[in-house]
Amino acid sequence: MLDLFFRLERAISQVALYAAVLMLIASVSLGFYQVLTRFVFDAPSTWSEVMARSTMIWCVFLGAAATFRGGYMMAVEVIYKLVPTSALKALEILIATCCMIVLAILVIYGYQMTLRVQNQMLSGVGISIAWIYAAIPIGAAFSLLSVITRLIAQLTGRETIGVVDAEAPAHVPEPESRPGPDTGTSSGTEGRKQP
Repeated sequence: MLDLFFRLERAISQVALYAAVLMLIASVSLGFYQVLTRFVFDAPSTWSEVMARSTMIWCVFLGAAATFRGGYMMAVEVIYKLVPTSALKALEILIATCCMIVLAILVIYGYQMTLRVQNQMLSGVGISIAWIYAAIPIGAAFSLLSVITRLIAQLTGRETIGVVDAEAPAHVPEPESRPGPDTGTSSGTEGRKQP
């Protein structure tokens, strides 16, 4: 049963991550288009800035789910170092509970806010601003699922407890030694006269 839950969550998180990547590409492309029309053609677009901002909002809220699931959200590592190993599980439960409370509030109030603004229109585009506000409850729901899944994975021993060190590689490869110019085998120096 848990395996099915983990597979389903992984598929949902992948969809959210790919959608976030597409939104980022769209946002950057629209920003480029905005600069191009404003400064090159001297005829600024009326809709591209609004859409670039909107796609960036969706990118952030959808991408948050993947970062929660991977354990890449900001963490105060010193707390993990100060807490004894036996209490790390309790610390993870506390952190996940706090995250779940905040995300549940975002789902509930984000949904209410989306309904409240559904009659307002985005300037220059002519679509309801509710489509943009919908990023809040949808992204928070994806993130809530990710937090719950990560906590279950940690409590069942499927994942390690603690901070994921995403900045430092697990293994730093040794630099390969390359022959120098005095050996005559350096790349790009074949056939050239040495001074």
